[in-house]
Amino acid sequence: MDYLCDKLLELAEQYQWTLQAWAVFPNHYHFVALSPRQPETLRSLIRHLHSVAAIQANRWNQTPGHKVFFEYWETRLSYQKSYFARLSYVHKNAVHHGLVREPSAYPWCSAAWFERKATAAFYRTIMSFNSDRVNVPDDFPITSDSAESHYKNQA
Repeated sequence: MDYLCDKLLELAEQYQWTLQAWAVFPNHYHFVALSPRQPETLRSLIRHLHSVAAIQANRWNQTPGHKVFFEYWETRLSYQKSYFARLSYVHKNAVHHGLVREPSAYPWCSAAWFERKATAAFYRTIMSFNSDRVNVPDDFPITSDSAESHYKNQA
């Protein structure tokens, strides 16, 4: 997960996307990003990320050619309320999956970064925003042999 998180941050910058929120898990990930210049580069960024991450995962698992990523969904956020709801949802996704009690305690997401970098008022606004109505495919149970056990072994 360190590798995928690092690659996401690296490639977002390379493709000139500004990450606003991210959360990486062993079986899925989410991010919110801005690209003021070329929104069509998102597909290239995702393809590149999936390619390098799959190659590396297959090296580690000694399973060359094994399919690692199956699909992705993207949503263009055009309203401030939906943008705020997504920011809240992604920052708090590890809590949603029951991995931590506080979003900033999960090392593979942006919550701690956001808490440090955002103004106090903006942080409070986003983290108190109701994201219950966010319609995101996220019914991916985190199994005991994945992030949960890895994270608990690190704590």
